[in-house]
Amino acid sequence: MLNDKENKQSGTVDEQEQLSRVYNLTQNIALQLEQSRISEYTQLLNRPWKLIGLNLLAGTARGVGIAIGFTFFAATIIYALQALGALNLPIIGDYIADIVRIVQRQLELS
Repeated sequence: MLNDKENKQSGTVDEQEQLSRVYNLTQNIALQLEQSRISEYTQLLNRPWKLIGLNLLAGTARGVGIAIGFTFFAATIIYALQALGALNLPIIGDYIADIVRIVQRQLELS
């Protein structure tokens, strides 16, 4: 008889532990869904014009960023090539000077 009572009590304790684990897991999943902002994403999908506008804005910002980054990168390379050209290295200096002249002509034409 005592064994039956102990088994029932241990069974309810195990069930309570399992229910507690399931509850905690469900809470974690709900928290992760809230953090992923999936509801805002689904609302955005229901409004296609807002989605188009946001994508247009993001694409424009990305394009401007790429243009500014490339300009900075190209200016740095040209500056380094001019500095190397000033060193009058035998073969490399002439090649670099030609590249700098070509780039400067293209900039003047633009």
